[in-house]
Amino acid sequence: MENQQFKIAIIGAGTIGTALGNILAETEKTPILLHSIEKEVVIDINHLRINSKYFPTLRLNQGLHATTENHMLEHAGIIFLAIPSVVMIDHLKSIRPHLPPGALFVNLAKGFGCGHQTILECLKDEFPNPVCTMKGPSFAREIINRQPTGFTLGFEKKEQIAMIPDLFVHTNIHLDFSDDLRGVEILSILKNIYAVVLGIVDAQFNSPNLRFLVLTKAFREMRRVLRHFGGREDTLFNYCGYGDFALTALNDLSRNRTLGLLIGKGFFTEHVSHELVLEGKTAVNVFYEEISKTMCVEDHFPMIAELYRIFSAKYDISLFVETILSFKEE
Repeated sequence: MENQQFKIAIIGAGTIGTALGNILAETEKTPILLHSIEKEVVIDINHLRINSKYFPTLRLNQGLHATTENHMLEHAGIIFLAIPSVVMIDHLKSIRPHLPPGALFVNLAKGFGCGHQTILECLKDEFPNPVCTMKGPSFAREIINRQPTGFTLGFEKKEQIAMIPDLFVHTNIHLDFSDDLRGVEILSILKNIYAVVLGIVDAQFNSPNLRFLVLTKAFREMRRVLRHFGGREDTLFNYCGYGDFALTALNDLSRNRTLGLLIGKGFFTEHVSHELVLEGKTAVNVFYEEISKTMCVEDHFPMIAELYRIFSAKYDISLFVETILSFKEE
């Protein structure tokens, strides 16, 4: 493997990185490199053909190669970024000398990258590489089990992503496209907020009528937030919009929906806050603080406002649904 020059690399050998790498390795004539900091995971993939930490029962394709060696990235033309948003930028900085400046970065992570910036904004500030993003309703276990899965490929310049669609021909990955790069990134963060909302509602009421009433109001509020932050409304109807929102809000495998269920049942504590990966909690704080610079959040975005109160102070959760339903939309 040391003598091979990998043209396609994935940084991150967790669930999504392994799943996507395995799917690409099934159809690509060129081998796929999976880069990880976890030595045990690398050994398992290369010698046992399994990722025992994340997919212990699934045998991986022979074309998927794993490494901890940074220099193995140096010939990549496309690098998929499949590590958590909170560590993404610092990790890439630490391996900067080994990242080809012309390689296309494809962001798979959902969340803010550094402070109140999206990951792509941080990448563009720190690296010369062209960037794009892939976001959609995509549980990794479904991907690796070859269930049809949709992603939105967000880009700035179409010529930069010309090679990406061909990678997924004859796979279970279906792409749609958007040149609203900021909108795609913002929606991938917003869906976590409104998944928490739906979790709270479902924890308190076993009512399909109410669930889809709130789902509709949440979708409308997402549209207002998207517009406020410079995204386009039509992006809501890509896989990264309604599809990813509905998957995250209505499926019990979603971490942020689970957080909402815990809050709605009165089980939310600081211990729970640290145990769960709370993309939704972080996103609420960032959006609230940014919106409050120019307008009253409560007057325009009641769900974000109420979640901010929940995460900031003691809150009577029995008032949550009544409060968000009392908001009169224009």
